[in-house]
Amino acid sequence: MTDAVHPRKNRLIGALPAAVLARWLPLLEPVELELGQVLGESGQTMSHAYFPISAIVSLLYVMEEGGASAEIAVVGCEGMVGISLFMGGGSTPSRAVVQNSGHGFRMKPHALKEEFEQSTAVSRVLLRYTQALMAQMTQTAACNRHHKLDQQLSRWLLLSLDRHSGTHLFMTQKLISNMLGVTKKKMTASALTLQDAGLIRYDDGRITVLDRPGLESFTCECYEVVKNEYDRLLP
Repeated sequence: MTDAVHPRKNRLIGALPAAVLARWLPLLEPVELELGQVLGESGQTMSHAYFPISAIVSLLYVMEEGGASAEIAVVGCEGMVGISLFMGGGSTPSRAVVQNSGHGFRMKPHALKEEFEQSTAVSRVLLRYTQALMAQMTQTAACNRHHKLDQQLSRWLLLSLDRHSGTHLFMTQKLISNMLGVTKKKMTASALTLQDAGLIRYDDGRITVLDRPGLESFTCECYEVVKNEYDRLLP
């Protein structure tokens, strides 16, 4: 196992004491997470908990009628997918979809739940992450209600880059529009607005951020609120 894909590259796992980490290593299975891969469906119990390293995962709320969806949170190397597995709910109302391919690790539900229940260090880290994730979900809902699509796209790009090394994001138009809960036409128009402002370069399936400070100035306050909460709660 190389340092580049070591479990400690995930911030939650890296925050665990050495003795706990040693206990976790045999429980963690390395996985390649592919673009568009569904890790969990709404209303179902996930087969594993996932800890991304270089991959990014979107949590989407899916409407029963028509199958429309919108992103409620984004997860990368700072967190995990599958909080319902240790919170006691079992199933989850969201769908987890890989928005940017990369490496990660997964753990079986019974192992995660046992660690959560028996280790104070584990429960402390996971509960603080859950609080940060809930803050992101709350702020996303407010942003989607009150701010322009251009600002929503900017926020989404910044949150994704915080969870990804580099300035490039690879994904389809359909995936981006599904995450934002808008048509491909509206999503493309917003992306072109950011491109015309010199903030990004947009090609089908590839977004390159050219001016991150400018993007931070362009977006709404929601990005900073979410980032500050993660910085406050997580190591």
